[in-house]
Amino acid sequence: MEINAQNLKSIYTAVNTAFNAGRGTYEQLYSRIATEVPSRNMTEDYSWIGEFTRLKEWIGERDVKKMSANRYTVTNIKFEGTESIPAEYIEDDNYGLLMPKFQDMGYAAATHPDELIFDLVSKGFTHQCYDGQNFFDTDHPVGDESVSNMQTGTSTPWYLFDTRRPLKPFIFQKRRDYRLQQKNDPATSDRTFMTDEFLYGVDARVATGFGFWQQALGSKAELTEDSFNAAVVAMMGVKSEQGRKLGINPNLLVVGPKNRAAAKKVIDAENKAQGESNINYKAVEVLIVPWLD
Repeated sequence: MEINAQNLKSIYTAVNTAFNAGRGTYEQLYSRIATEVPSRNMTEDYSWIGEFTRLKEWIGERDVKKMSANRYTVTNIKFEGTESIPAEYIEDDNYGLLMPKFQDMGYAAATHPDELIFDLVSKGFTHQCYDGQNFFDTDHPVGDESVSNMQTGTSTPWYLFDTRRPLKPFIFQKRRDYRLQQKNDPATSDRTFMTDEFLYGVDARVATGFGFWQQALGSKAELTEDSFNAAVVAMMGVKSEQGRKLGINPNLLVVGPKNRAAAKKVIDAENKAQGESNINYKAVEVLIVPWLD
C-alpha cells in the first residue's frame, strides 16, 4: 500500500474503529460511587462540600448555611497512552494485524477512570478529605464531637457506601474527555521522518477527589456478619453539626477479589451454615472490583 494522505486517513478510520470497539467492551464501575463533575479550570475548588441540605420549618428569617471553612481543591492531571504503526506494516498492507492493540488502547481508556477512582478508595485511609482528616478516619470533627467512619484491623479492606445522593462519596473530575489523536503526516512529522513509524495516542485531563465521608465507611476488620452489622449501625447514626441525623442508609458493599467469598457469605447467602436465615440476605448490593485487593 502506498503511504499517502488518503490511505493514512483510511488507516486512522480503522484505528479509531478498533479503539471504540475496545472501549465498548468494558462496563465502567466508577460511576457507582463517584459523581462526575465537569471542569473548566486547572484546579477546581470544593469548599462548598461540608454540610448536607435539609428542610426545616421556616420561622423568622431563612437559616442560610455558610460554605465550609476548609479549603479543598482538586487539580486536573494529564494522562496518555501511545502506540505506533511501523511504516513497513502499511507498505506491506499488514496494518490490520495491529488492530487488536488499538482495541486494547480503547479498553485501557475505558478502564482508566475505574483505576483512578478505586485507587483513591484504597488511599482513603491515608489521604485527607475536605475536613483535614483522612477520608476513612476515627476522628472526623462534627461539632464538638469526633465521628468515625472506619473500622480498625489488619484484614484486607472492604467498603460500605450510600450512593443514592446527588453527590456521591467520590468525585471524578473531567477537564478533557478521553480522545484519540494521530501523528501521521509524513511530510510534516519529525517523528515519522526519524523513526519511520506513525503514532496514534489517547489522552485526557481528569482528576479524582473525595466527596462526603459521611456516605462511606472503610473497614480493615474481617468481613463478617458482626462487622457488617456494626458498620451499618455506625453509618446510619451519623449526624450533622446541628445534631440531626443525615439519613445515611448504605446500599453498596465494595470489595476486592480477596473479600469476594466473605461478601458472598455475608450478603448473598440466603441461609447460614447451620440453615438459619441470613438477616443480611441482599441487604445491600455487592460490587466486586478487580482494581482492589
